[in-house]
Amino acid sequence: MKQYLELCQRIIDEGVWVGNERTGKRCLTVIDANLEYDVAGNQFPLVTTRKSFYKAAIAELLGYLRGYDSAAQFRAIGCNTWNANANENGAWLGNPARKGEDDMGRVYGVQGRQWMASDGSVTDQLKKIVDNLSKGIDDRGEILTFYNPGEFHLGCLRPCMHTHTFSLLGDQLFLTSYQRSCDVPLGLNFNQVQVYVLLALVAQITGHKPGKAYHKIVNAHIYEDQLELMRDVQLKREPFPSPQLTINPDIKSLEDIETWVSTNDFEVVGYQYHDAIQYPFSV
Repeated sequence: MKQYLELCQRIIDEGVWVGNERTGKRCLTVIDANLEYDVAGNQFPLVTTRKSFYKAAIAELLGYLRGYDSAAQFRAIGCNTWNANANENGAWLGNPARKGEDDMGRVYGVQGRQWMASDGSVTDQLKKIVDNLSKGIDDRGEILTFYNPGEFHLGCLRPCMHTHTFSLLGDQLFLTSYQRSCDVPLGLNFNQVQVYVLLALVAQITGHKPGKAYHKIVNAHIYEDQLELMRDVQLKREPFPSPQLTINPDIKSLEDIETWVSTNDFEVVGYQYHDAIQYPFSV
């Protein structure tokens, strides 16, 4: 929580105004932010200075891990974050690759589970990682990436948090996640939750102890229509202590994640929070 608030204040104090072509809005922007989460110590990085809908963030992560390509699939598991990008993004609506309502194209989880090579063969990146880590193997390339420049035109949105690298040290598993762009008031708490849960979940199904998760952000920004709410409301609130996360111990395999796991298998204990803040969302 402290890291989050410090980044918000840093953007306000040091940020530079940058125009964003996609949204037509200006962003107060800083370059290079580094956060870390102690998964071993179960310090769940959930924002307390406003209500955070963490279950939607976990649902979105589950959709990525399953390779979902439709906003309808995400809605079915409790996540509405893809509705606008799938159905209100003007450039995507006019794209001949779009298959119809709710189609997201080849983004995020599709790349993670069905990376398409030039010869037409398909690579399941996540399965390779889970298989290796389950055997105690770290080939220094246990990398899950959603960033495929050759297929940007086949999806509604380039990935923001795009690459996750898993590293084994003895029986302890670490994660380094890379994010090219971050809407700090709205997106970052989702992203924090997802980085934390991704490490905790993969450690659990591969039989390792979780270590720390390192979250590296290149471009961290606050949109101009979010600034007043962040500066004059959220940053004026006193944070509560960090809550803890428990994950259903019956989740033991990638197949479990693919078939029956839901947000009900994740419980946050001791979550105190201030009122929700309705930050504008930029499509």
